[in-house]
Amino acid sequence: MKKFIEEFKSFALRGNVMDMAIGVIIGGAFTSIVTSLTDNLINPLLGLAGNTDLSAFTLQIAGIELKYGAFLTSVINFLIMAFVLFCMLKAVNKLTSLGRKPDAPAAPTTKKCPYCCSDIPIAATKCAHCASELPREE
Repeated sequence: MKKFIEEFKSFALRGNVMDMAIGVIIGGAFTSIVTSLTDNLINPLLGLAGNTDLSAFTLQIAGIELKYGAFLTSVINFLIMAFVLFCMLKAVNKLTSLGRKPDAPAAPTTKKCPYCCSDIPIAATKCAHCASELPREE
């Protein structure tokens, strides 16, 4: 049981889990701002076509009221939220990459056989493909 708790502790305190938790909390708080923006600014402008708010658009079919305007409001809220989060993520990625040095290229692990042009390990002294003795490199 102690090992299980230690594994859970290391999982829960990893950086990416904590980042995700913070993102969810900020996203939840930001939802009210986006909902207010769509309900109070965007939907009335879009509702000018029907001279009303989008959430008031309904459809009656066989005594059932379908509130497609409320659904459209939710879709608009989602698109705005996704766009704003995309812009924020792009800005954060740009800021984190400013001070970062480019990674050095990795050392090669293979070389070309001068006789058959196959890829072979750097330390090889004989080609595995054509069995040629390779010249010594210094």
